[in-house]
Amino acid sequence: MNAAEDAITLTRALLRFDTINPPGDESLCMAFLADYLQRHGFEIQLRRFADKRYNLLARMDGKDKDARPLAFTGHLDTVPLGNAPWRHDAFGGEIVDGKLYGRGASDMKAAVAAFIAACMQHQQAIRTGNGVLLMLTGGEETGCDGARALLEDAGVVLPPVKALIVGEPTSNYPIIGHKGALWLRCETQGKTAHGAMPELGINAIYLAAEAIGKIRNFEPGAPHPLMKQPTLNVGTVSGGLNINSVPDRCSFDVDIRTAPNLQHGEIRQRLAAMAGEQVRLTTLVDLPSVLTEPGDPWIKQVFQCCRPLHDGPLEHRVVPYFTDASLLRDALGSPPCIILGPGEPAMAHQTDEYCLVDKLLQSVDLYGEIINLGG
Repeated sequence: MNAAEDAITLTRALLRFDTINPPGDESLCMAFLADYLQRHGFEIQLRRFADKRYNLLARMDGKDKDARPLAFTGHLDTVPLGNAPWRHDAFGGEIVDGKLYGRGASDMKAAVAAFIAACMQHQQAIRTGNGVLLMLTGGEETGCDGARALLEDAGVVLPPVKALIVGEPTSNYPIIGHKGALWLRCETQGKTAHGAMPELGINAIYLAAEAIGKIRNFEPGAPHPLMKQPTLNVGTVSGGLNINSVPDRCSFDVDIRTAPNLQHGEIRQRLAAMAGEQVRLTTLVDLPSVLTEPGDPWIKQVFQCCRPLHDGPLEHRVVPYFTDASLLRDALGSPPCIILGPGEPAMAHQTDEYCLVDKLLQSVDLYGEIINLGG
């Protein structure tokens, strides 16, 4: 098979594994990839970080083992299917009218297959150059759990790398950064009583509602030139055990998206003060933003590679979602980082998710060009 056929076949194989998170189970998919990569010349480390949860490192060294390799990263977990019925089998890898369907097709199993296929096609350039490092993670969708576990794994030593490519869905458009994420759980404590005698209790739901009203228009900080306005969203509320009791506990979760000009500690402190003393905050996720300077020489080279694939001049863009680069980039020596993948951004987490086959094949060639940029 050629690289194009490899990418399609491998994507379809990955889509057939149910890696929905939660509950999270990448074990069979990672074992398949570990065997596949080992058979194709990679040195692999399969690292378990929880029950049925795995990360996979695969390395192909260049002529100088101390040289900084090019790094690719992608996650194998996917979000749930949702409540709407699928017209196409979510685990079938069907190709219909140029679209490859399946949960994770765009986000982001097609990208993983594409950069693996590109590496296999360009093994000679890799082995005579600086080498490559593939970091395949689990648990990204729930807050980069796999990447965090990788950094805490005493059996793993991540080398400094030349550059980092994150294969999240961008329709092959180069993205130079993304917002940070601060997720907070806010809890209120009340006093229970019979629902017919609410004056004897303290309603924790009312306390939470008052706090939500206070923070609804909270401003995390000043806008960023590229990332624009930071945002806040209350995503979940939970409280009460039964209708005829005064609830003594309530919680709500807050999702704040930030930029490099903002400090999470300062945001948390201001939000706590605005919410009031009756609210206790717990940090669930704390991921920094990622941004590479547009003038970085390697970034300029990648933009040149991408330029023929798009109409008009390429702009310097960022995305609002987070990626594993939030944690991995610093651990890899703070290299230039690009977010670049064949998936359709609008199809991530959608019913009947798909990746366009021509974008998948395009990305194999694109990753190959980047591999051949040299030292």
